[in-house]
Amino acid sequence: MGKSSKDKRDIYYRMAKEQGWRARSAFKLMQIDEQFNIFDGVTRVVDLCAAPGSWSQVLSKTLYADKSEAEKKDVKIVAVDLQSMAPLPGVIQLKGDITKESTANEILSQFSKQLVDLVVFDGAPDVTGLHDLDEYIQAQLLLAAMNITTYLLKPGGTFVGKIFRGKDVTILIAQLEIFFRDVTIAKPCSSRNSSIESFVVCCDFQLPEGYSPTMANPLMTNDTTPWNEMEVHPVITPFVACGSLSGFDADKTYPLEIDGLEYVQRDPVQGPISPPYEKSKPMITTKGKSVIETEIEKATVSTQLLNLN
Repeated sequence: MGKSSKDKRDIYYRMAKEQGWRARSAFKLMQIDEQFNIFDGVTRVVDLCAAPGSWSQVLSKTLYADKSEAEKKDVKIVAVDLQSMAPLPGVIQLKGDITKESTANEILSQFSKQLVDLVVFDGAPDVTGLHDLDEYIQAQLLLAAMNITTYLLKPGGTFVGKIFRGKDVTILIAQLEIFFRDVTIAKPCSSRNSSIESFVVCCDFQLPEGYSPTMANPLMTNDTTPWNEMEVHPVITPFVACGSLSGFDADKTYPLEIDGLEYVQRDPVQGPISPPYEKSKPMITTKGKSVIETEIEKATVSTQLLNLN
């Protein structure tokens, strides 16, 4: 009952399991590509904050698995995360912190110091439910991804990253427009309408004149230029819905049997490799009680028996 209820409430979660994707977020990247053709002519890609690997899965299938053996030799996909994830065909996995220069150098070494065509980023913090705070933390995480991208991306390259839309999102967009000639906010159909999540699709990367990538002062955040001396260049950033508008609604509840097809309950394709709760699992008994609770109950019963005697 519990497992099937989520399948009814989240059609993309159900479809991800049916089609073999590790997470429903795979549809978001595919719908972004459907709208912007971000994979055209791409052979070198970096997936930042990649675990559990659904975006890397899409990259692997689109750019590697479906290619001929000769074409596969030119394709290189590097996935980076602090967490481990299960292997994928054609994907090189690195464990690293995207805020460290050593991680950028390690990524470049995988490409023999060649710059990459595309960088994608779907990382997010554990949300608090306080939208202003979540938006700020996500913006800082995206800027960290953007900063390491300045080390990796070739001129004319593309960056796709997750943002949380809010009242200050224009500041974030303005920062991205310093590095890209074309910035669009995209909302895939598989992203819930009730969610503040969207994605920036940044095309035609160009380093500003005189700018050198650095981890010491990321994106010149310590610039001391007085605010009243800065120039203002008003820009309207396009907002685009991605995916078929006649397709499934991410916020709608659907019956278990669609189009007359029999429903089959499926487990997720790939579970976590080393989840934070791993250490606590041995402390849970089959009845759902912790070891400590069980021992206390045993001690209480023993005391009661002694008192009866």
